[in-house]
Amino acid sequence: MAGSQDLTLPAAETAVFEPEPRLIAEPGLSARVAHVAEPVIEQLGYRLVRVKVSAADGCTVQIMAERPDGSMTVEDCETVSRALSPVLDVADPIERAYRLEISSPGIDRPLVRKSDFDRYAGHLVRIEMDIPINGRKRFRGELTGTEGEAARLRRDDTEAGEAAEILLPIAEMSEAKLVLTDDLVKKALRREKAAKREAKAARKEQRQRRHAQHGHALHKGD
Repeated sequence: MAGSQDLTLPAAETAVFEPEPRLIAEPGLSARVAHVAEPVIEQLGYRLVRVKVSAADGCTVQIMAERPDGSMTVEDCETVSRALSPVLDVADPIERAYRLEISSPGIDRPLVRKSDFDRYAGHLVRIEMDIPINGRKRFRGELTGTEGEAARLRRDDTEAGEAAEILLPIAEMSEAKLVLTDDLVKKALRREKAAKREAKAARKEQRQRRHAQHGHALHKGD
């Protein structure tokens, strides 16, 4: 399906990353959309974060994506939308009219890959498990990295007799999400500014390259 589309779009052409599976993924209809969307998004140089199908405005398909560094500009969202819309039209994973919404993961973003848990070590997170750990499904605390395929958490919601440090298998989580804090906001703003600078520099380089190619073509014509 994606083979018939021109996916050579410039916004993320310099992005390089090793493919990494999402350990926390959506079920049902959202999973069908993700199956179609993820290869297209990766071919553009982005990574799929989450798909959510809701009843908003009749039916809304929200697709969160990001660059490998975790950033996502408005221009990036437009790039993904232009490439993905015709592919979804052909695949038709949703048998009714819907509104497609491409967005960044947001500051208080979901964590879905092992690398997410390492990248955001030191930040507060809320986690909900599919399978209870010591009789609990919900946890909150500071991420301290990963060990194997599990996230290390220093809990701030312990009760009497419970250990503050705990390992939670990532693949057994139904959701993991950052808690909004001042420190998290500051880091997100710095990352957004850096991404905008990189995008601006990339556009400038593309213009210079096109100008040089155009000048070379004129020279040959003479």
